[in-house]
Amino acid sequence: MTVTAYTLAVVLDLFVAFIGARFLFQPGPAAAGYGVPADPKGDAAAYLTIKGVRDGTFGVMGLALLAFAGAHAEAWFMLCVALVPFGDTLTVLRNGGTKAVAYGIHFATAIVVLISAVLLFLV
Repeated sequence: MTVTAYTLAVVLDLFVAFIGARFLFQPGPAAAGYGVPADPKGDAAAYLTIKGVRDGTFGVMGLALLAFAGAHAEAWFMLCVALVPFGDTLTVLRNGGTKAVAYGIHFATAIVVLISAVLLFLV
């Protein structure tokens, strides 16, 4: 179970760091994949950058917690950070995105993050 808990946490942390980088370097496609397309050359440019920085920071923070503070600190982090994909679910639904993206990507991600938290608490 320890290997599974750590592996899932590392994969999730790396994935969110990748998403952050994508929003910084390919904001248009990243926004479309998020479920609410936005023009990176228009008014949304700052928000796309903010999302990239936020997600990148969460990914790096998760890796640092796991490496330097341990599984229980990472578990608490995952528990708290699960609020982000739940919020993303609502954001997509409230801004014209599809239910498939809202639930299939964002809500499902929140559930996986919560599963990761539980596994880390059990380590």
